[in-house]
Amino acid sequence: MVNGKPSGQGGFSRRKILLGTAGVASLGLLAGVPLASRWGSASQAVAEGPPPFPTLPEGRLMPREARQYDNAKMSGGPGKDGIPSIDEPQYWSAEEADGYLDGGDVVFGLVENGVVRAYPQRILVWHEIVNDVVGGLGLAVTYCPLTGTAIAFERGETEFGVSGRLVNSNLIMYDRDTDTWFPQVLAIGISGPHRGEALVERPMVWTTWERWRAAHPETEVLSRDTGFARNYNRDPYGQYNPRSGYYEPDSSTMFPLMYEDHRFPLKSVFVGARNTENAVAFRLESLREAGELELQANGETFTARYDEALDTGFIFQGGPDGEPLNAFEAMWFAWAAFYPESEVHD
Repeated sequence: MVNGKPSGQGGFSRRKILLGTAGVASLGLLAGVPLASRWGSASQAVAEGPPPFPTLPEGRLMPREARQYDNAKMSGGPGKDGIPSIDEPQYWSAEEADGYLDGGDVVFGLVENGVVRAYPQRILVWHEIVNDVVGGLGLAVTYCPLTGTAIAFERGETEFGVSGRLVNSNLIMYDRDTDTWFPQVLAIGISGPHRGEALVERPMVWTTWERWRAAHPETEVLSRDTGFARNYNRDPYGQYNPRSGYYEPDSSTMFPLMYEDHRFPLKSVFVGARNTENAVAFRLESLREAGELELQANGETFTARYDEALDTGFIFQGGPDGEPLNAFEAMWFAWAAFYPESEVHD
């Protein structure tokens, strides 16, 4: 079902949220940036060489044609790079971060080649992308506050930026070398020279500072020294600690969706994964209770296992001892909009 109207509350726009809570001194790069036009598109040039970022040779599930996602995209408020990525990240030690983070604050954690890092949601909500190098590997650490999705991608030598457009309320990124555009959840180019190419993801977990610090006391933590003036003590959409505002499970969405499924509260949390043929999702609340759950999709077995230490789930293809897939948490409405035929365990 295509929904032709925004389903958000009256007057509740993303631009108003970002501008209203930033204040004049905090607007930074948002100031003077024109709104993106609703249907403008990235370059449609044909690629003349390999992309500057790693891609999956086998590809990834893409339920619709690229042009359908491209046609459905719309302005999220700020224009291209109006939400500025962090390109020169600075870090605290765990001890320094204790002075800023509460135990229940959300962080996104990853480990690469022995280097452990955490990225506070409080900071990423204002930037959405961190172009980082972790353990010698170039990564784009991405977070979309509208869909509750945090995913890390290999970026090679390029950088990724925020396009200012959304599809299914989800961040559309672009790479700064070729201007190919990628919805974060889909992680496949929908316009530009490398349309159809699938980005390579890296494992990253959504957890709390208390849990991540206990598991990784040696962690580094993205600091507020970003080069931009933002109120990093306040989330413009609400808060996760405790959950309120836009993040409440029953609250409304803000933008039209390509497909709607109201079986569950729109912003209830699911852990999802996909391969070349299938998409599967497990309700996190149910996974907590069961510890392990299983799904069948087109003859394939998928097993989700709960990690109590980090309060998250991991998904394996081919049973509990099978191949690990990159799993990430997402608000239900977003997962269903991108993968309407996904097998779901409630």
